[in-house]
Amino acid sequence: MSQPLRVAVIGAGPAGVYTADILNKSETPVEVDLFDRMPAPYGLVRYGVAPDHPRIKGIVNALHKVLDTPGIRFLGHVEYGVDCKLEDLREHYHAVVFATGAADDRNLPVPGVELPGSHGASEFISFYDGHPDAPRDWNLDARGVAILGAGNVALDVARVLAKQADDLLDTEIPDNVHRALSASSVTDVHVFARRGPAQTKFTPLELRELGHQPNTELIVHPEGFELDEASEESVRTNNQVKSVVKTLQDWALRDPSGQAARRLHFHFLRRPVEILGETEVTGLRTEIMELTGDGSVRGTGEYETHEVQSVYRAVGYLSSALPDVPFDHDSGTIPHEGGRVLDLDGEHVPGVYTTGWIKRGPVGLIGHTKGDALETVNNLLADLGNLPTPTESDRDAVLRMLDERGVDYTTWEGWNRLDEHERALGAQRGRERMKVVERDEMVRISHGAES
Repeated sequence: MSQPLRVAVIGAGPAGVYTADILNKSETPVEVDLFDRMPAPYGLVRYGVAPDHPRIKGIVNALHKVLDTPGIRFLGHVEYGVDCKLEDLREHYHAVVFATGAADDRNLPVPGVELPGSHGASEFISFYDGHPDAPRDWNLDARGVAILGAGNVALDVARVLAKQADDLLDTEIPDNVHRALSASSVTDVHVFARRGPAQTKFTPLELRELGHQPNTELIVHPEGFELDEASEESVRTNNQVKSVVKTLQDWALRDPSGQAARRLHFHFLRRPVEILGETEVTGLRTEIMELTGDGSVRGTGEYETHEVQSVYRAVGYLSSALPDVPFDHDSGTIPHEGGRVLDLDGEHVPGVYTTGWIKRGPVGLIGHTKGDALETVNNLLADLGNLPTPTESDRDAVLRMLDERGVDYTTWEGWNRLDEHERALGAQRGRERMKVVERDEMVRISHGAES
């Protein structure tokens, strides 16, 4: 190859950035352009992680170092399928890697899901993370809230809804989100899991974190808190399951104090069958399930009704189909073999690859994303001799194409300037908030002294 390998990566979240990093560290001379629909990089690390999880948001530091690398270029505010299509990218790149992730909510086919007050978890997460597409206001008039799901996304939504707004002041919470949470009427948050405690997808760290939430009482309802033979085997052989079950058991043994401002409930073996209401959510109907001995569940034909005024569906993320790219709508993924995109006949589409959640589905943590990207890159590099040759030899030709189409794209340098501005505003806001806290504390102390 007479010129450097030129690769377009669609999606600048962790999957896309890790792909660029692995390519850059290979022995093959390479130039990588990372495209993203958002004007900012980092994907769900920026727009999908709760503001009170700085440990996870700290991954941004590692991603930042990659994007600072010569040979890797960030082009934000460029929407694939609108501003450019696959045929356009083929003119400029030897290969295209799709790493667009999964940001939509998986469908929950139950009656009433369309009622006002029924939300997908990703909608709420986008709101509290300040996603540009999210609304600026959120109705939190509900006293009772149901969260459907048994994974960390359900825990995130539950934790934020049960939290006192001022406990988030030392985070990156946007001001409009703080105002909404401050006005929240929520008193009870109910998490419903279709299976038993040993089958949840909670990670121990995220679950235990709830136990340190001020002014929130944790209530694990004994109905449905069961372990069958398969559950007990999981507890014996899997330390993560053992830790999760032990934490839940400890909470189940507590006597409710009734003193907390908010309560966070866990209900197991409860399958949502209907969201109740005519013009808005008024309740949730669930079927009581039972374990079958092998870790599976079956319905009992018995039902319960829970009085709630809002429902959040945390039943999984879903990827969106992309123009000119094969897509399996059942699995919500791009058909592939080791990251090589396959057409309808099962043949590799030359020069087209995929990685991340749109490749394997919305499962796994950051470590899985790195391994996933490595597999895709290794196969891409193994195909060097068979990659199509771009017609444009000038790397900056793609910038001229975007300029001609009137695309107001952002660059890494421009993003850094915006990031510095945001940090300065955040520091100023933090100082102003601290002054308010100090003022209120002085008032409290002076009133105490006067009395």
